[in-house]
Order: sequence, then C-alpha cells, then structure tokens
Amino acid sequence: MTDSWVRGLRAAIDGEVDTDERRRAEYSSDASNYRVRPAAVVFPRGTADIAAALEWARAAGLPVTARGAGTSVAGNAIGPGLVLDFSRHLNEVLEIDPEKRCARVQPGVVLSQLQQAAAPHGLRFGPDPSTQNRCTLGGMIGNNACGPRAVAWGRTSDTVRELRILDGVGSERVLGAGLTSVPGLSEFTQRNLALIRTDLGRFDRQASGYGLEHLLPERGSSAARALVGAEGTCGLLLEATVDLVPLPAATLLVVLGYPDMPTAADDIAAVMARSPTAVEGIDARLVDVVRAHGRAVPELPTGGGWLFVELAADSAELAHERAELLCRGVNALDSRIVADPAAAARLWRIRADGAGLAGRTPDGKPAWPGWEDAAVPPEKLGPYLRDFDELMRAHRVDGLLYGHIGDGCIHVRLDLPIADAPRRFREFLTDAADLVVRHGGSLSGEHGDGRARSELLARMYSPRALAAFAEFKGLFDPDDVLNPGVLVRPRPLDADLRLVGVPPTRPAGGFAYPADGDIATAVHRCVGIGKCRADTRATGGFMCPSYLATADEKDSTRGRARVLQEAVRGALDWRSPAVSESLDLCLSCKACASDCPAGVDMATYKSETLYRRYRHRPRPRDHYALGQLPRWLAAATRIPRLANALAASGALRRLGLRAAGVDPRRQVPTLADKSFRAHWRARRHTPRPDSPGGTAALGSVGATRPNSAAESSPASGGARPAVMLWIDTFTDAFDPDIAWAAAELIESLGYAVSIPERRVCCGLTWISTGQLDGARKRLRATLSALEEHIAAGGVVVGLEPSCTAVLRSDLLELLPEDPRAPRTARAVRTLAEFLEADPTWRPPDLSGRTVLVQPHCHQHAVLGFEADLRILRQTGAKVTEVTGCCGLAGNFGMQAGHYEISVAVAENGLLPALRAAGDDTTFLADGFSCRTQAAQLGNRAGGHLAQLLLGR
Repeated sequence: MTDSWVRGLRAAIDGEVDTDERRRAEYSSDASNYRVRPAAVVFPRGTADIAAALEWARAAGLPVTARGAGTSVAGNAIGPGLVLDFSRHLNEVLEIDPEKRCARVQPGVVLSQLQQAAAPHGLRFGPDPSTQNRCTLGGMIGNNACGPRAVAWGRTSDTVRELRILDGVGSERVLGAGLTSVPGLSEFTQRNLALIRTDLGRFDRQASGYGLEHLLPERGSSAARALVGAEGTCGLLLEATVDLVPLPAATLLVVLGYPDMPTAADDIAAVMARSPTAVEGIDARLVDVVRAHGRAVPELPTGGGWLFVELAADSAELAHERAELLCRGVNALDSRIVADPAAAARLWRIRADGAGLAGRTPDGKPAWPGWEDAAVPPEKLGPYLRDFDELMRAHRVDGLLYGHIGDGCIHVRLDLPIADAPRRFREFLTDAADLVVRHGGSLSGEHGDGRARSELLARMYSPRALAAFAEFKGLFDPDDVLNPGVLVRPRPLDADLRLVGVPPTRPAGGFAYPADGDIATAVHRCVGIGKCRADTRATGGFMCPSYLATADEKDSTRGRARVLQEAVRGALDWRSPAVSESLDLCLSCKACASDCPAGVDMATYKSETLYRRYRHRPRPRDHYALGQLPRWLAAATRIPRLANALAASGALRRLGLRAAGVDPRRQVPTLADKSFRAHWRARRHTPRPDSPGGTAALGSVGATRPNSAAESSPASGGARPAVMLWIDTFTDAFDPDIAWAAAELIESLGYAVSIPERRVCCGLTWISTGQLDGARKRLRATLSALEEHIAAGGVVVGLEPSCTAVLRSDLLELLPEDPRAPRTARAVRTLAEFLEADPTWRPPDLSGRTVLVQPHCHQHAVLGFEADLRILRQTGAKVTEVTGCCGLAGNFGMQAGHYEISVAVAENGLLPALRAAGDDTTFLADGFSCRTQAAQLGNRAGGHLAQLLLGR
C-alpha cells in the first residue's frame, strides 16, 4: 500500500484514514487469541465513505473487515487489509417507532445507547450480551449476539426486520423479508431446501456457519435474518431496523443452588416450564474468584453451582408468586428469592464480569477464549458438561464455567497452552469439536466462528453444507473481499495466534509483577474485553477517563495494552513514538487495576515503560519538576511567603511553569504559612489553642506522650496503642489543617499519635514519572522510618489516598525482596478504615448536611472507598458520590499538553456535580489533586474526611 494510495483514499472520504504503527497495533486484535496487523484503519462518516473505502480496497487487492467495539472473541473483527471502525462516527439511533415497536440505527450504536433511547417509550431491545455497555449493534448483527434474555426475546437474528448493506462488489442492497433483493438467492434456496431443513436451525443456539434456515419459507424467507451471524463476510452494514419489546412491569431474581453445574443443567426443563426471561448458570469456583477480587457477593443458597432465574410479571406480587412456584417445582438443593434490585444487580454483575474474571483459572494461570461458547440442545447439556469435564482433565486444561443454561450455551475460558504447546492447543479444540458434535451441538452458540472455529466447521457439517456456505457468500461477495479466512476458506485455527512469537522479556529493574512474573505476561492480561470503552457515567466505575474524553481507541486501556503487546514482542521499540503517543494521555489513575475484569494495571505498565525509556537518559523537564516535587517542596516550605509571592506573579509564574514543562494556564497551589511538621515540632509540648479542649498535639517517634483525658475516658478502656500519622508531602506543605484534624480525631479516642521522626516520602511522583530507582530509594527510607513503630504493633494512618495506596500496593512490587514491605503494607490504614475498626468511635450527627464526595482514583482502585461511604452515611448526611476521575490525577493535569484533556475528564463527572451542588453543600475530597482540580476549574474549596468529622 503506497503513500499515494493512502493520500488518494484520504482525499476520497470525509472520515479518517490512519496507517501509523500505533493505530495498526491498536486494531491488530479484538477480544480473541488472534493478532493480525491491518494495513490501515478507516473511520467512515457515512455511506459514501464506506463505498469509497471498499472501492479503493478492491482496486488495491486489499480485504475489508468491519469492526464495532472490537469485542469479538473469535477473531471476527481483525484483518490484514482495511479495518473499518463504525463506532466513532456511525453511532446514531436514527429513529424509535413506538407504534411499530422498532428502531432504526446506524451500525456503530452501542446497545446501552439504544436501550436508553427506547426506555422512555416502555421498550427495549431484547438480546442483551454482557458487553452491552460497549458492544455495537453492527457487531451484534455480525455475530448474532444473544445474552441472558434470549430465552424470552430471542437472538439478534430474531429481531432484525431490515438491513441496508453494501455487498462485496459495492452494490447497495436493502434486505428484508423475501429473497428477491439478491440475484440468485431464491434459486439457491430452492436447490438447498432439504439440506437447510436437515442440517441447520436444529436448535436455537446453532450459531455456527451461516443462518440459512431463515431463507426457508416456513421461517419467513428473510434475507436480512440470514445475514445475521455472517460475521461481515457478505456485506458492510449501513443501517438496520430492529424489533423492540415491551419492558416488563416487574422482574424478580430467583437463585437456585445445585451440587454442581451438570446437575443444574439436568433440571433445566423444570425451570423453563415457568417461562423465565433469563436463566444463567454460575459455577461456585467463579464466585470464589469474585470474592478473591474483594467484591462483595450477596448470600447464595447452598450449592456448588447456581442458576440465576429471572421472572417477569405484571406486578411484583405476581412475580413473587411465580418465584415461589418455581422454587417448589425444581430439584434444587436450596433456593433464594432476591427481591432487592440492588442485591440482584450485584449478583448479575458476577455474570456480566464473567469473561474477565474467568480470565484466570483458580490456581492463577491465564485462561483464554477459543472454546468460548459451544452450545448443545438444552436437554443434552447435563451429559455434555460431564463429558466436557472429562475432556478437560484428559487434556490437562482448566477453566471456570458460566453461561446461558436455559438455551444450552456454555462459556468457558481455559488455560490452553497457546504459547508453549500450539499442538496441544489444536488437539484440544479438535477433540472439543468432536465432543459437541456427538451431543448434537454447535461449535458456537453466539460469538461466531471467526478465526477460532471456522476450520472446525468441517467436523460439524458435511462437504455439501460447506459448499452451500461458499455459494451463499459468493452471491454477496464473489471476489472474497469481505473478511476472508472466516467461515469460508478458513484460516487455520492455530495461525495468527497473538501469544506465539512473544520472546521472554528481559527484566529492566522495574516492577516485580508478582501475579504475572514479567511485563510481557502482565500486558497480555488484556484479552480485549473492552470494558474500558464503556460509558461509566451511566454504569459507575472510573475506567477509562481519557477514553471517555476522546472516544479514541488510542486512549482506552485496551488500545494501550495492544501497543505494549507489540513492544514486548519486539514489533515496536519501547522508545518509539508509537509507544509514547499511546501512553501520553494515560492519567495513571489505576482505575483499570480494579475496574478491568482482567486486572490490567496500565498505571504500572506506563511507569515501567517510562523507566525503560529514560533510565540513564535525559528526561522531559516535567519529570524533574513534577516527578521530584517533594524535593522542591521541602525547600519551598522553609520560605513559604517568598515562594507564594513568586507563584502569584503572573508573568513570572507563566515563565516558570513553561520552563518546568507545566501548562501555564495552571495555578500554583498556595503553600501553608507553616508546614505541619514545623507546627508539630514547635507545639510538641504545647496545647493548640484552637483544638477542642486544648488537646495537645503529640510528638514524633520516641517522643509521644499519653493523652490524660483520653486515658481517663470510660469509653477508651484505658491506654490505647500508638498510631502513626503518615504525613505526606502534599498534606504537610499545603493542607496541614487536615493532619491536625486527623491527629485530634484519633487522640480523642485515646490513642497516642506520632509522626515519623524525619521527613520521608513514599516516592509517588517518582513512580508516576517512571523514576523507579529514585522511588525505591525513598521507599527504603520509609521502611526504615516506620520499622520500629510497626515492629511494636503500631498502625500507620494515611491521609492522602495516592500516597497511602503506594504503601499498600506499589511498595510490594518495587521492593519485593524486603521483608519489611509486606509488614508495612499490612499496617497501613485509611482514616476511615481505622475509625471503623475502633468499637468506641461513633460518627457525629450530621443530619441536615449535604455532602458531595469525590473519591480519589487510587483509593477506588487500591484501598476501596466503601469504609468512607459507610461512615458518611452513618452520620445521617445526604451523600452524593461523584463517579469518575477528577482529571488532574497528580502530575498529569499539570503537564504541558494535557490541560484540555484534564478539563474534559473533569466535565465527565466532577464539574457538572459541582455546578449542580448548592452553596450549602460540603465538597469532600481526600485527594489533594481532586481538591486542586475543584478549586481551579470549579472555584470550589474542598475538605477532608477528618475535617468533616470534627465539624470543620
């Protein structure tokens, strides 16, 4: 593909054409095991762009692959030629027709967007895969997606009324009920009536191959529905008209417990007799994984496997009656009716995150798709699962089962030996195909065949059926331009595997990666689930703030992981512009570490990459200015008035910020007149006049003294153990009142409060800029400063969430050999955790107060914010939680070139919440960055939990 060809295509379309190395890396994989680097990625804006791209590709002999959200698990959405991303521009709901109960949409519309548009009319789209907050309708049509509620409302193929497509030769066609819109289709159907009736459509989840059963007259003779599940091999979707169904008046969840999943499957006929809207199966080992991730799981009935059964009715009372009838009519060990919508939502979340949570086996091995969604007739599911269990043992593979038990479709990710034993990988898949065929099943139940299973179609279908598939594709795409290698003339299932060819990664002295071993394994945690593309403003969570701001795959956690996967395999240099561009807008918020079901931690990978790039080399100016900020603040706090005066001078400030690599539109935070440490030393033995009752502030390590008032308090139960406050740089220099409030609050419970004898730092700013040797130096000094206190059984209470998170998490990965590190991590508490653990403490009565709280991203990801929320609610205050990152994120929002994105991220949550808050609302943010962003962009001062609880 020549430069002149690319320039010509760019001139021919309104959308974008991208051929750079970074973009091609981002689109080299979907959510499958496969990697194919495209020649170019095209972002069409309309029908004319799609037609032009197809025309230019045909002229150059390039294949064309359509792509929505890239969540296909079988390698359906990758290709070597042009990849057309429909999600960026072609993403409108064009029409909702309540009377006809249908919607007209563009292919890039996200399913949850359609659901939101239909809900005011009392309607919804029936199929609802677990990826519904990021998958597109075009992708659902391509793969014939289903989801839990297909048992009631059918698969995507059952919803399609009309499709407008471009076929492989560039002709626009409108397909609906009837076969005359495609020349030769009626004759093809007549010749193959017997074959179609006997070989296809034998049960609902027979998704492998083409859906030719929809061509039958008794099935409606629908060319449109026959193209659903064609995986982009027959046409490029321009527009679709789909059915909508009424929202149920009331729903209820019933959880049924069984000894194991096969036994649950044996009972499916009794469950289906109650006409449920969803029936999902969850294995006990998957629930154990959820708990191991620290997620709360509501109480479940007795059992080793569960069915989640949703029932719908015209009223809650009727739904409850149906639930009781169900419980009496099945052979479950135990049952539970879940009426609370919040509890039901938490249970359903287990299922929604199953693809990611099942990405590790119970013993911690990576698990992969490949045999992802095989299906058998429901009445054969129990025997099939028992045989499948034997097959896994025979092939020495393991995985966690879950799926659509109601219609015989099972999901599982397995620790397949892709990288080290591709032959075993192939042998398992062929044996698994033979097993499912023996049970009358289908290789795929909803995800399509793609590169993972198309070769195996020959084990499921006769040569005559395969010839019919090829003839059907030829009616639409005679030159095999559209997604070649899929379904017809398939690529080998062990070709193009992403894990093959990844060399061992030479350690660079960065992080330890205790769960993965090295960065190569760590970055391959990303299997492309794409949750980082979801709109968390509607669903909650913090990932991924930069993608929400730009809607560009480059700025998603997945896009960055794909680029780093190319780096670890040697296809990109660690210091290449592609890697730099990919990581530039990562806020290092760490939200992916908790929100990504696969546990991708891009903040750590970015830090490691910066370390590899700049170690022993000159760094950007902001790395010295912001990355070593505690060093400069230690000097500035000795001359705070002069430092503040210099920062307040407009011209001088802007000049200094530019020199430091900081955006000149930023304000410099004001230093306190006196740092906390300076106050602490001066008032070690002098009561503070502004403290409640003149409570004395206590000294440093080895210089503490008991609080006599606390000792005599009946509630205290006598003397209390010592508590050390971790005085981080930001609290010390900018907000010492927060530390005083925390000290007084803790003292009031009878604890002796201390701080480290000498100034120490957790190294956070060094970590975020990849200066890991400097971070380790500071962390070793921290361990030494805390060692005596922790050895005596003391605890350490952190006030700044990002610094506290370093001591709980990064410390262990940067100093894995130091035995003091795990002891220190276990001793560190947030203020809320500390207060909750004290049985004598009671929250103050703040009834009538309204509190807007911005959780810090690192607290959300590493420490958890649940204890803070519980305390806030116990005060009686009306609490509103801001969802998402504030946008400043430490040094990110200060760095030159990041200001606009920082503001855009803030506009996704923080700034609208501040504007909506009344003047009497208390803004609470424990993170210094969050308070700074609110002050600079929202003109709103914020406080800390310690201050709120003391009534400050």
